[in-house]
Amino acid sequence: MEIDPVTNGNCDATMTEATAPPTIPPAPPVPSSRLNQLTESLKLEHQLLRVPFEHYKKTIRTNHRFFEKEVSSVVSGVGDLSDSDWSRDDTVSRLTTLVSRLQGLKRKLEEGSNVENLQAQRCRARIDHLESADVENLTEWNNTKLKRILVDYMLRMSYFETASKLSECSNILDLVDIDIFREAKKVIDALKNKEAASALTWCADNKTRLKKSKSKFEFQLRLQEFIELVRADTADSYKQAILYARKHLASWGATHMKELQHVLATLAFKSNTECTKYKGLFELRQWDVLVHQFKQEFCKLYGMTMEPLLNIYLQAGLSALKTPYGFEEGCTKEDPLSQESFRKLALPLPYSKQHHSKLVCYISKELMDTENPPQVLPNGYVYSTKALKEMAEKNEGKVTCPRTGLVCNYTDLVKAYIS
Repeated sequence: MEIDPVTNGNCDATMTEATAPPTIPPAPPVPSSRLNQLTESLKLEHQLLRVPFEHYKKTIRTNHRFFEKEVSSVVSGVGDLSDSDWSRDDTVSRLTTLVSRLQGLKRKLEEGSNVENLQAQRCRARIDHLESADVENLTEWNNTKLKRILVDYMLRMSYFETASKLSECSNILDLVDIDIFREAKKVIDALKNKEAASALTWCADNKTRLKKSKSKFEFQLRLQEFIELVRADTADSYKQAILYARKHLASWGATHMKELQHVLATLAFKSNTECTKYKGLFELRQWDVLVHQFKQEFCKLYGMTMEPLLNIYLQAGLSALKTPYGFEEGCTKEDPLSQESFRKLALPLPYSKQHHSKLVCYISKELMDTENPPQVLPNGYVYSTKALKEMAEKNEGKVTCPRTGLVCNYTDLVKAYIS
């Protein structure tokens, strides 16, 4: 028997109830571990924003100084014209020169404005990149981060072509600092060729920032140029050294008198002196010291880490894996510390603090515990029960030590207990 639906006089209510859209179930909660991972990852992105921002500020300061210098010169030129009785032709000629100079200033300002806009876009792109980080696209975001870290390493190692190609094919050109590292490379190459001019120009461009951080880099460069004049060991070079000291070193006397006196005393010695106190000043490795100092000042100026990001992240992981066994000859190949490059990275790190020892079977690579207890062979080597049982079943009750080749009966094994 069929029963007709009854509305009970409330047709509207029935229709509303029947046509109501289905309830959308709430989205599954985000795992707290992934959220924490993302949060901690974003805390380490200080350098990503700091570097382009500092570069942007530097460009603005440079353009501003150039503008003030040129405008001041033009205004001074106009003032000279108004205060002197120049002939009509001279006045026209000088005004034409000033107009040409202003036109050149306009072009320079337009170029500077374009550079500033590109750098501002780069800052914006990095902010957008950080804002796009989400738990749902965490894997993709981490892949991009890995590529950024690899590019950073390549740039520090001067692999510019490889870094550029990886950046282009990964579409991360706005997230890496190729142009900034190229600027540093020019200075480093010049210092390696025993030329200080590029480094001194860099110091002049960043004079305010270096002075604020109490940097001695420019002073060290000036001292080295003085030493090179003394090294030439000619009457003319000694005169040049004295004039150079008066012009470029005298102003540092108030803050670095002892170092200044030490270097100026080289005028009484030759580059082949055996006096230990002054012999070191003439050594060519002083240029390597200057390269290292420049790298320090460069990284400090842009808020970079001295070590490549790749090394820092690898050391963070190695700090949890480093044990005395990792530096022994018998270290398993599965352990990263079996490789010499990782051992060098881990050398300055403390050993990992292990509250409870973990025994891993050499044969099966499985954990040895109460369910898979360790067994001791007559030669003292320890392996898991599971691995030794499987070996004995295949070899008529015989087991062979994979390290020494000892063969014994399975019944000769002694069970060990983990406390």
